[in-house]
Amino acid sequence: MAIRVVRLGTARSKGEGPRLGTVRRPPRGVRKADYARRNYYDAWLPELAPSLPLFSWFIKDPSKQRWPRFVRQYLREMRSPQARRLLDLLAKLSRSANFSVGCYCADESRCHRSVLRRLLAAHGARLA
Repeated sequence: MAIRVVRLGTARSKGEGPRLGTVRRPPRGVRKADYARRNYYDAWLPELAPSLPLFSWFIKDPSKQRWPRFVRQYLREMRSPQARRLLDLLAKLSRSANFSVGCYCADESRCHRSVLRRLLAAHGARLA
């Protein structure tokens, strides 16, 4: 049992389990009823996504110079009690179920899901 960190909208892996979208906004131009069928997500957890102001600031210039500040700010946001409880819950669930978390970004190295992967590991999650 483990958590996979994935790009939403891509084909699912065998045994992946439900997908949790850690994004602030649903996919554009996709009906809510089609999110799961089109491999976006089965459940939405915007609480684990960067805040809209932080994301907007970073996406305007996703340069190497901005990335360290983005990571620091995102980590600060993930120290909120609500985020910590969700991270603890997902870590516990990873010991008995397969599921995935993800977002839309093509490059995980410049995406909050790379930081989320580290946070989940720090909370004791089993990662695929």
